[in-house]
Amino acid sequence: MSFNQVTTFLKKIAPLAELSKEQLQKLQTPDRVLASHLTVSGKKYPAWRVQFNNARGPYKGGIRFHPEVNEDEVTSLAFWMSIKTAVADLPFGGGKGGVQVDPKKLSAKELEELSRAYIRAFYQHLGPDTDVPAPDVYTTPEIMAWMLDEYEKLTHTKAPAMITGKPIEKGGSLVRDIATALGGVYILEEAVNKLNLSEKKVALKVALKVAIQGFGNAGRTMARLLHERGYSVVAVSDSQGGIFAEKGLPIEEVEKIKDEKGSVIFFPAKKITNEELLTLPVDIIIPAALSEVITKDNAAYIKAKIVLELANGPTTPEADEILYKKNILVLPDVLANAGGVSVSYFEWLQNKKNEHWSAEKVNEELQKKMVKAFNLIWNEYEKSKNINFRTVTYVQAIKKIVREI
Repeated sequence: MSFNQVTTFLKKIAPLAELSKEQLQKLQTPDRVLASHLTVSGKKYPAWRVQFNNARGPYKGGIRFHPEVNEDEVTSLAFWMSIKTAVADLPFGGGKGGVQVDPKKLSAKELEELSRAYIRAFYQHLGPDTDVPAPDVYTTPEIMAWMLDEYEKLTHTKAPAMITGKPIEKGGSLVRDIATALGGVYILEEAVNKLNLSEKKVALKVALKVAIQGFGNAGRTMARLLHERGYSVVAVSDSQGGIFAEKGLPIEEVEKIKDEKGSVIFFPAKKITNEELLTLPVDIIIPAALSEVITKDNAAYIKAKIVLELANGPTTPEADEILYKKNILVLPDVLANAGGVSVSYFEWLQNKKNEHWSAEKVNEELQKKMVKAFNLIWNEYEKSKNINFRTVTYVQAIKKIVREI
C-alpha cells in the first residue's frame, strides 16, 4: 500500500473516529523520516528508518532487506505498525526500517557488514525506550544479534531490549518462532465461538474445514496448530500451486514433502491453483502469503464464513465491501497477525526486567492479550450499524492513539 492510499484511508475513516483536522494531520504525518546510504564492498544501498508515531510508547517495527523497498513503502508500513500496536494494546508506537538490497546476492560477511552499517547509520535514534526494531522480510534472528552487538559497542551499554526477534541465547523469547500463527489461532477460536460455528459442526459430527493460502513459516505453522486442535485443513498452497483433500490433509506429511522437495504440490492429493483455493467450500480461509489476493473479481465466489488475514493486506477495499454484504467475517491483518509483535513486546519486557519466561507463560500471556483485543473490538462491532469488523478495528486503534497525542 502506498502512503497516498494511507492518507486516503485516514480521510475516509476520520468522521467515524471523530477526528479533528489537527488530529487527522498529526495521524498522517510521520514524526521523523531518517535516510542514509550504507556502503558494503564498494556498493551503496539506500536505507531508511521511519518513526511514525510514539504517542503510546517507543516506536516499534521491523527492518526489511528487499531489492524493491523504498521510502514510501517504509512510511506506509510504519503507519500500519502504529495501528497494529494500538489494536493489540501494546505500549508502543509505530516505526519501520528498510534497506534496498537483495540479501541473496550478499555473502555472509557482507550481510553482517550491512546489518552493522544500518545500526551505525541510525543508532542515535534507536534504544529500548526510543525505537525498538525487529526482523521483517529477509531479516533473521542472526541479523538482530549482529545489530544488537553493534549498538552495544557504539553506546558502551548492555541493552538487549533495544531490538527484538533475537536468538534465544541473546535474550530472545521462546514461542517467537510460532507467535504470528499462534496469535491468529487465538483470534480465530474467539471468532468461531462468537459465530457458533463449532456447535453447528459438533451437531453434525464434522470438523470445521480450513483452506490456507501460503505455506511459509506463518502458513505452515497455522496449518499444524489448527490440525492439532481438530480442525480439518483440506487445502494448502505455496508459490507453485496447491493441494486439496476433502477429508483433510495429514499436515505433518505435507510438511515433510515441502522440506524434501520444496513445494506442497509434490504431495499426492488433488492439485488446485492458488486462485481456486480461495473459493473452496470451506468454513475458514486463511490468506497467509501475498497481499491483494482477495479482490473484487473473486470475492463474490468466496464461500467461507470467516477470512482470517495472516498475510499483510490480502483483501482489497472493494473485496471487503463484497464480503461484508455476503455476511463473511473478515478478521483483519492488524489484529489477526498481531501475535508476532505481541511476543516481541514480551521479549522487550523480559529484557527490561532481566527475566526469562517459560514457553507456557508466553503462551498464556499471548492468549490473554489476543482474546482481550478481539473482545474489545467485537463488543464495539456488535454495537455498530453498517460498519464492517475491519473498520471498527481501525477506528478503535485510532481512538487509542488520539487519546495519547
